[in-house]
Amino acid sequence: MKLEIGNFHVKDVIFDNKTSYENGVLTINKNEVIKYLKEDDRLTDIDIFIAKPGESKRIVPVKAAVEPRCKISGGKAYPGVTNDLVGVGEGITHALKGISVLSVGKYWGGFQDGLLDMSGVGAKYSYFSELINICIVGDTNEEFEKEEQQKKNEALRWAGMRLGEYLGEVVKNLEPEEVEIYELDSILKRSSEAIQLPSIVYVMQLDSQMKQLGYNSLVYGWDVNRMLPTLLHPNEVLDGAVVAGSFTPSSSIFSTYDLVNNPTIKRLYKEHGKTLNFAGVIISNNSAELEEKKRTTLFVSRLAKMIGVDAAIVVEQAYGNPDADFIGCIVALEDLGIKTVGVTTECTGRDGASQPLVVLDEKADAIVSTGNVSELIELPPMETVIGNLESLGRDGFAGGWNDDDILGPSVREDGSIIMENNSIFIGDATCGLSVKTVKEF
Repeated sequence: MKLEIGNFHVKDVIFDNKTSYENGVLTINKNEVIKYLKEDDRLTDIDIFIAKPGESKRIVPVKAAVEPRCKISGGKAYPGVTNDLVGVGEGITHALKGISVLSVGKYWGGFQDGLLDMSGVGAKYSYFSELINICIVGDTNEEFEKEEQQKKNEALRWAGMRLGEYLGEVVKNLEPEEVEIYELDSILKRSSEAIQLPSIVYVMQLDSQMKQLGYNSLVYGWDVNRMLPTLLHPNEVLDGAVVAGSFTPSSSIFSTYDLVNNPTIKRLYKEHGKTLNFAGVIISNNSAELEEKKRTTLFVSRLAKMIGVDAAIVVEQAYGNPDADFIGCIVALEDLGIKTVGVTTECTGRDGASQPLVVLDEKADAIVSTGNVSELIELPPMETVIGNLESLGRDGFAGGWNDDDILGPSVREDGSIIMENNSIFIGDATCGLSVKTVKEF
């Protein structure tokens, strides 16, 4: 299976009379875009803003992120979600690099939403502060969930994907500035040189704890809570087969942007045939029920054994309840003699002194931590807020609060903030788009 991603490196984004791309500048006709988005009658109040690195801008509540793309051949963007159900992972895709489309609430936030600063101390916490962000700020007619702490955010998430596709069309007939090629033969038809190298599989535990449809990650449009662990070609992940859900606290999610740009998959590709044999990606789920956790662990380990891998990387989305699935998979793989490394966040409390994972095991002795979700962060005011600042404390963000006996409110009168890392948009980036480093003491 061969996938070619033609990249167009965006240096600036501006509003003007025509939506186009030329010499590194993406021009957007705002009125035209808003009219297009309002074809979805669930969207009742929509505006578009641009936020660039270094600007004194704070974006909140951020609900989702996508990269503008279009399929040239071999499938459709987000198959089974915004388009017909067809296979992806081969053919040609064009992508606008250095930018993202963010879905942002105009009034309402929730448990799973996040905050992004484009400058100052807050910018260091998220890779998205380094991108030019095209922000869809809107309200919807989804009255049933406006007062709910947990929201599906479906209309705004779909608006982000639709705008990503719409903007991607501007480079459909242009010559890419750079082409990335991802090609991986079937497991049984690898070269003798590749077969002799240590083989490795990448296990992605997707956001899927909710029994009710609409909150969880989707694979080809199918709710991950309704599926068993499945083997995918890595190209399918890089080409839009997996779409992010709306349940996990913001710092710990895989956004759809993260998925199609997954640095771990790209690094495994880079090493394929040199230091390792990249067997593929196992898409796994996280359930809230013990019996289903056992079933997931069984399927992941049996799939890995069937394809004959020597090693695995298991990456967890979220924390708490999913820790059981995460550690369970690592233990089951280790029991089969498959050397396994885990990648996850820690929930060690504001003082860093609590147990980092709900479930621990001695066999899980190689874990990469991408940060403590409970770490307290203080941020100064920004000149401009895109969205609704009050939502951070008012609407039940995982890392925000209305008031605290010791710390006071998350959102202070002067616009400064105190909150937990939980609320930083993609703050822990377990897929690999992390801006954090490690210091030795």
